[in-house]
Amino acid sequence: MDINVNIDQPRYDQETYTGRAKHFFLTTNPLNVFVTNAQLENARTLVIKYRNRQPLPAGTTEEELWRAKTLYDSAFHPDTGEKMNIIGRMSAQVPMNMMITGGMMTFYKSTPAVIFWQWFNQSFNALVNYTNRSGDATFTEKQIATSYVLATGGAVATALSLNRLCKNAPPLLGRLVPLVAVAAANCINIPLMRSRELQEGTPVYDANNNKLGYSKKAAQEGITQVVFSRVCMATPGMMFTPILMNYLEKRGTLHRYPWINLPVQVGFVGLCLTFATPLACAFFKQKAQIAYKKLEPEIRDEADKLYGASPPEYVFYNKGL
Repeated sequence: MDINVNIDQPRYDQETYTGRAKHFFLTTNPLNVFVTNAQLENARTLVIKYRNRQPLPAGTTEEELWRAKTLYDSAFHPDTGEKMNIIGRMSAQVPMNMMITGGMMTFYKSTPAVIFWQWFNQSFNALVNYTNRSGDATFTEKQIATSYVLATGGAVATALSLNRLCKNAPPLLGRLVPLVAVAAANCINIPLMRSRELQEGTPVYDANNNKLGYSKKAAQEGITQVVFSRVCMATPGMMFTPILMNYLEKRGTLHRYPWINLPVQVGFVGLCLTFATPLACAFFKQKAQIAYKKLEPEIRDEADKLYGASPPEYVFYNKGL
């Protein structure tokens, strides 16, 4: 059968929150982590063949093409086309974060444990932030190392300071310290790991995919949206899990069955993240837009040579995830 769909646009309407949520439920599906490299390469080949109008394997259906595109989107960077590190993919968010968050909230009282889990969490976040950066930005090893040290150091310092302040606070407040630390750390980690975009700008394109230049203003807007989404992604699991554990503690359940502490927290966080990850990613369009008049004057001056008196109302960029 002849297939006639535009796979360069998401399958679901990205102008609506529901459409974006459907899209991200597919691309952040944790089962995508278990897809083999051979399956990913087959998906990439199918997508490239269709884009280049080359014949597809006999019997290929529209549903199979969309499945290939979903796998392609989950594993390959939207700007560079490079295969992303498996731990840095958004489909790894649920299994990785449920383990890390469960550890942070179970061992939140011990200083060595706080240091370890916050370091582990921010190391993971640094990898995710770098993997899902916007555009074709490149980083030197020195820039990556500096951003990593500052981000993880800031996260650990935040957690330890909050723990000290909440030392004599009610148990529930103490259990919420990891959430506040993670929220604060995201505000440090994401801008630092994507500092190159803030310094040099992220590429912006018109509706015909013509590259107009690199905009710092677009980078600022995109990174702000990513920080907000990441904090919202972490909040349900890190807010409701302490409430659940505090309830079990008051009932004496944790005293009678202390071994359930870690598995209950990891399992409940995983349940929350399964829904919170795609729903938080869907707050903003990944292919974001910015008003043409907001662009830096030097970009507009160059673009005006192309458009004359009829510039586009909006231009587009990949905000990252």
